[in-house]
Amino acid sequence: MSKYYRGKRKKNVYTPGEPSPFRLSRSRIELFIQCQRCFYIDRRLGVDRPPGFPFTLNSAVDALLKKEFDLLRKGKEPHPLMKQYNIDAIPAQHPNLDQWRNNFKGLSCLDQKTNLFITGAIDDLWQNSQGEYIVVDYKSTSKNEEIIALNKDWQDAYKRQMEIYQWLLRRNLDKVSQTGYFVYCNGKTNLDKFDAKLEFDITLIPYQGDDSWIDNVLVQIYQCLNSDRLPEADKDCDFCLYRHEVGSLRIE
Repeated sequence: MSKYYRGKRKKNVYTPGEPSPFRLSRSRIELFIQCQRCFYIDRRLGVDRPPGFPFTLNSAVDALLKKEFDLLRKGKEPHPLMKQYNIDAIPAQHPNLDQWRNNFKGLSCLDQKTNLFITGAIDDLWQNSQGEYIVVDYKSTSKNEEIIALNKDWQDAYKRQMEIYQWLLRRNLDKVSQTGYFVYCNGKTNLDKFDAKLEFDITLIPYQGDDSWIDNVLVQIYQCLNSDRLPEADKDCDFCLYRHEVGSLRIE
C-alpha cells in the first residue's frame, strides 16, 4: 500500500446525534461542493479520497513570501507590490496572526445552526487606512501566459476559498474588507539557464468576495451528514467514475 494513502480514518468522522461540535475544514466544504458522495464517504463513512502528491515547491514559495511580508510588517511598511498596484494597505499586525496562518489551528468559529466548527488557515492579512482587514492568498504556478485574472473554471475553487476565509475572519474581527487579494507567482521558463534558482513574475489580483452562499451550504452539509442515504455521485467526479468502472470489472 502506498505511503501516501492514509486508509480508513480513526477520528473526526461524523456521528449523528453527537452533541459535541463537529470540526469541518475549509477544504472539506470545497469537497462537498465538488462531490457530495465523496464528502459523505469521507466525513460520514471514514474513508478519504487518496491524496495527491504534496506541492513542496509551492510550499517553499509560500514560506518565503510570508518571511518577506513579515519583515515589512515589523516596520509597518508597504510591500513594493502594494506600491506598484497602488494598494492602500500594509501587512497587518495582529496578536492572533500566527495562529490564523497555522494549518493545524487557523481561523475558526462555531456555526450555531448546525453545530459545525469551521476552520481555515489564511496565508496573510493586510490592513488598509480605514482599519479594514484584508484577506490575502498566495498562489504559485508556471504558465506560459501572464496571470492577471481568475477567469478559468477551475479557479472558482480559489474564489470560494477566499470567501470562506473572509466569512471566518468576519466572525473574529469587526472590520473586514470585501476585497481580497491573490498574490500570484508565475515561474519563468523562458530564461537561458536555470543557474540554481527559480525566477517569477508576480501579479496582484483583487477579488470582491461574496460569502452569502456559505450559510446555506453549511445547512446542506449538516443535512448530508445526518442522512443515512449515500448521495448521488457528481457526474464530473473522476474519483466516482473510477470507483464505478472498477466496480463493474470482473476480476478473477
